[in-house]
Amino acid sequence: MAEQEDQHYDSLKIENIVASGVIADSIDLLAISEHIEGCELNTKRFPGAVYRIEDPKMASLIFSSGKVVLTGLKNEGDLDRGLELLTKSLNSAGVITHPVPDVHITNIVCSFDMKKSINLNKVVITLQLENIEYEPEQFPGLVYRIEDPKIVALLFSSGKIILTGGKNLQDVRSGLAVLEQHLADIL
Repeated sequence: MAEQEDQHYDSLKIENIVASGVIADSIDLLAISEHIEGCELNTKRFPGAVYRIEDPKMASLIFSSGKVVLTGLKNEGDLDRGLELLTKSLNSAGVITHPVPDVHITNIVCSFDMKKSINLNKVVITLQLENIEYEPEQFPGLVYRIEDPKIVALLFSSGKIILTGGKNLQDVRSGLAVLEQHLADIL
């Protein structure tokens, strides 16, 4: 059964993973921007430093408070590698980082292809749920807010779906299962 479920979700693709947390008690942004190659600081445009890492591909937003936001990751395993590289770079610039950074995934954005078109008007009329928003004059997708797990799905008439809000891949899969269950009689 699990293998069948995995095959069903073959087109489920992680587009972006966002993680955030605390990596140090404080960070001298000017010092790190001068000592770490590729670390940019422009306080007129953004209150933190931006440090991009190529492998794994990740952008780090670094704040003087010691907080970080990591984005652009494509799989959960890259988070640990990216965090390790970030910590080493900060240490080499003189920042004393926490031995175990308190950084966790806050959002996983995935795409999924239903492989068939979706009549969004029919979805709205049939389901008549408060957690659905569809205003085609404003946005071409239908916004479906799933309560448990807390996932937001953007449905497009092409059959493409964007799922966001998951803290792990299991949340995303569970949200997709709830969505498919609600759409089963409509499609």
